[in-house]
Amino acid sequence: MLNMSNTYINEDMWTVVRFATFTRLLSLVLQAVLNAVIPDHVADAFSPPRSQTPLLLDPVIEALFGGLSHWDAEHFLFIAERGYLYEHNFAFFPLFPLILRLMAATVLWPLCGFLTLYGRLLLAVALGNSIVFVLSAVVLYRLSHLVLQDRKLALVAVLMYCLTPANVFMIAGYSETLFAALTFAGLWLLETRFTLGACLVLGFATGARANGLVNAGFLLYLSLQLGLGRARALNRGAGGFQYHHYVWELIRFVLTGAFYAALVAIPFCLFQFYGYQTFCHPTATQVPPVLLNLARDKGYHVADAASPTPRWCQWRIPVLYSYIQDVYWDVGFLRYFRWKQIPNFILALPAATLGFVASYMYVMANPVFCMYLGLGDREKDRKIHGFCNPRVFVYIVHSSVLLLFGIFCMHVQVLTRFLASSSPVLYWISAHLLFQYEPLLQDEKLFRSDRIKQQKDHKPGFGFVGLWRNNKVVYLLMHWQTCSIYTRCILGYFISYWFLGLALHCNFLPWT
Repeated sequence: MLNMSNTYINEDMWTVVRFATFTRLLSLVLQAVLNAVIPDHVADAFSPPRSQTPLLLDPVIEALFGGLSHWDAEHFLFIAERGYLYEHNFAFFPLFPLILRLMAATVLWPLCGFLTLYGRLLLAVALGNSIVFVLSAVVLYRLSHLVLQDRKLALVAVLMYCLTPANVFMIAGYSETLFAALTFAGLWLLETRFTLGACLVLGFATGARANGLVNAGFLLYLSLQLGLGRARALNRGAGGFQYHHYVWELIRFVLTGAFYAALVAIPFCLFQFYGYQTFCHPTATQVPPVLLNLARDKGYHVADAASPTPRWCQWRIPVLYSYIQDVYWDVGFLRYFRWKQIPNFILALPAATLGFVASYMYVMANPVFCMYLGLGDREKDRKIHGFCNPRVFVYIVHSSVLLLFGIFCMHVQVLTRFLASSSPVLYWISAHLLFQYEPLLQDEKLFRSDRIKQQKDHKPGFGFVGLWRNNKVVYLLMHWQTCSIYTRCILGYFISYWFLGLALHCNFLPWT
């Protein structure tokens, strides 16, 4: 029986790898075509001058992957090439540009005679994000299978991840793909009780994006949950309630929790300290004249010992990231609640709706369990599988916190990629709704007979059947006319955002 289960899991893994690889290749091809066909919009975005004269292959790389370098991707590429020269560059965390620079200096070094550093960095974006995305899909399947305890639900959830509405940000020069891979890997390690490894991986995630700090909540919650479980077990063994068991577990939780949270937060703290040293205690660093001219024209701040000390340096806790979000991006509580931002709220509405539906359905299915914050005795709930099982609770809380913070305290249009790269709940609820409301998925015999028919009509492992074997999402797309309205809405949302993101973002048009 175990061998049969492993066979199915291995088949699912190959399905995930095939589909994730296909969607990455298709994304790269589509963005190149759309970038060539649609004229770039003239946007007031960060656009630094190139530092080197283009070499032989630079025009080719620009034509193929130039759409991946727009909007915030310019910041990451600039940091990878030049370092942190401007104050607002510190809004972008260092792990992703560091990896790009490392790839350009090692794997892509043989191309240095044909590509400038910028060209190699752009190529590193296309290759690196594609590879990391496939890895993130594999890790997400492992995590989903472990948490949901439902192989079919886990598979469909990951296939939906391959069609993520935040697709363009997962292929362009953004840190979302790296962050998603590290977050999913850290949570998978945590679920397997490899806590120290989870801390280290989640710490790297914080080095990629600031919201990695929130992942410390998983470590604290699961540590508290395990501690309470040990205390209850000791009390049952002792034959009665003994408070000292709970006191000891509380002390243990405080000490270990502080250690775990510190490991996750260290990259953030070190980066803020680096920013503090750069701008509050500047040295005589040499900034190229062309970049100084750009700073004067655009009002960018550079570290200068002759200039007055920035006011944020006088704060009791001088956090440069908070200052940049406040001054440069006008991020703050309810600041985005203006009539002119209604279109951006509409763009974020599908992701927000799925997030609220996930929370509502879970609470309605587990009202008492949620009332006790999932810290009650879970023995009677262990047989529950799927989206509503007890292990999902902490992920629902995490997703809800991100959702509310994104709506009330951020530029709401980034909510889609914010949730899509930070939490698996968006994909879990989508898969859950598909299984609940789609008759084609409920009729497993129909799906199996369709697979057998395709295998008879085609050679195994080649062509269409070799690529789409065991892929229920593609099966639904092939039977679009007979799908339920719920399926059409969910898949329509994912695919339309998947494609529109490539068309708009890659041509400097506003998107989520």
